[in-house]
Amino acid sequence: MRRANVRRAGRLFRPYWRRLSLVCALIVASSGLGVAPAFLLKRALEAIGSHNSTALAYAAGGMILVAVVNGVLGVIQTLLSNQIGQHVMHDLRAAVFRHLQRLSLAFFTRTRGGEVQSRINNDIGGIQSVVTETATTIASNVTTIIAALVGMLVLSWELALFAFALLPVFVAMTKRVGAERRRVATSTQETLADLSSQVQESLSVSGILLGKTMGRTRELADRFERDSLKLADLQVRQRMTGRWVMASIQTSLAVMPAAIYWFGGSAIGGHVSVPLLVAFATLQTRLFFPANSLLSVGLDVQTSLALFDRIFEYLDQPVDIAERPDAVEVVHGADVVFDHVSFRYGGEKWTVEDVSFSVPAGTTTALVGETGSGKTTLAYLVARLYEPQRGVITLGGVDVRDLSFDALAALVGVVAQETYLFHASVRENLAFAKPEATHDEIVTAAEAARIHHVIAALPEGYDTVVGERGYRFSGGEKQRIAIARTILRNPPILVLDEATSSLDTSTERLVQEALDSLSEGRTTIAIAHRLSTVRDADQIVVLDQGRVVEFGRHEELLARGGRYAALVNRDVELELLGVD
Repeated sequence: MRRANVRRAGRLFRPYWRRLSLVCALIVASSGLGVAPAFLLKRALEAIGSHNSTALAYAAGGMILVAVVNGVLGVIQTLLSNQIGQHVMHDLRAAVFRHLQRLSLAFFTRTRGGEVQSRINNDIGGIQSVVTETATTIASNVTTIIAALVGMLVLSWELALFAFALLPVFVAMTKRVGAERRRVATSTQETLADLSSQVQESLSVSGILLGKTMGRTRELADRFERDSLKLADLQVRQRMTGRWVMASIQTSLAVMPAAIYWFGGSAIGGHVSVPLLVAFATLQTRLFFPANSLLSVGLDVQTSLALFDRIFEYLDQPVDIAERPDAVEVVHGADVVFDHVSFRYGGEKWTVEDVSFSVPAGTTTALVGETGSGKTTLAYLVARLYEPQRGVITLGGVDVRDLSFDALAALVGVVAQETYLFHASVRENLAFAKPEATHDEIVTAAEAARIHHVIAALPEGYDTVVGERGYRFSGGEKQRIAIARTILRNPPILVLDEATSSLDTSTERLVQEALDSLSEGRTTIAIAHRLSTVRDADQIVVLDQGRVVEFGRHEELLARGGRYAALVNRDVELELLGVD
């Protein structure tokens, strides 16, 4: 798995191979030029010894020219490598976001929002230095080491063998440290994801309201502080893991020039010239500093691999609801048919089991039953937010699994029980359903949902920002904005998931009139919160523990004295007691 992810991370750079090739060419040129100053230094020292001013001038001029050219090449290389890295970052962010958009609702119901946010922001952000700098750093250091190695062998093979003796030891020590750092990095990112979730949940408007009204603000702050301290400790461990090893390596590198002077001056017979020793020591510096950098980069790569593992884990989430290659784009008809449909969320018990009924085009069918009876699940199955494990659902005679996502979105409009508004203007929230909608169309939809007068009274009208999740508006007002958004879409099939549950009696009456008008000529599946709102439905489906137990019109079901009649009588008793 680890090697596979390394190869997978490498494939992210494939689209930019031309730029990478240019960067590699610049690196090779820069590394080759980097060896030249040592030889020029040797010539300069020899020229000083022989009092040859002309040779000294050429050597000094050559060193200046090499420095200038290397500086220019370094700037171009940095620009190209950062461009490549940022494009890779963009590709990775876009791939994760696009893949998450393809996952079914089930994934998001079992995953914390802060966890998703952390994967996109923290994990992908954490690999930025690797994809923008590390690849070129490795290439640059490797070519520098090779060039320095060749130069050192040319100057003196005896000194070169002595200088390379400790490199295998350094590599082995660094490999052990890398494994530990990767483990610590994984724990660090998991804790960071926990903190992100806490911030998102506790510092949202809903979280603040809940914390204050429940008197738990201090406990929430204490919990955040504990996890923050844990994160701080992990980050210190991540930084300090292997530091003693790296310190010993750096110390060894620092004393190597002295060892070279001793070895070259005495151990190999004392026949090595001073210019050669100085030139060799200069090249050795170009060798061991890149080697030290490679060892450090190796540790950073181990850390980043832990982040890549977490990112690829999301990219590997299976798409359980996919669009078929030959998906149907156009549907003629708007009838809805449930044919022996069964569905469960993962447990052994079926949420809905062997459900069969039809909703003729242009009619209204109400789904009623106790909480947990499967009403909302059936509604979401129509919109293909979930897929049944058994049976078939057809829209206009076409299996929903055969429809393209665009066709399905155009065909089915959902007003969910929990209203969601973006932190944007009212106009933008409404136009989300139909981006090309004109102002008159938006106003007409708002009027139909009985919300236009509320919006028009705002200081900036339709350009008023609704606030986080629409907290500028009451629950009933948000619900009416959501209804207006669906009205603007004008879908032939409506799914109303207790769309009037947040409204007071007078507002409910107004919105119900708008919904009745909207439903004319359209196929409507309405989940009822108050049974009084479904008396005029063309048919009522009564659910109990996921099964259809009764089916018919209001008067017929009352006359039977069965489950529906019991629900109606209970509602009447609650109304008499003043319970809403």
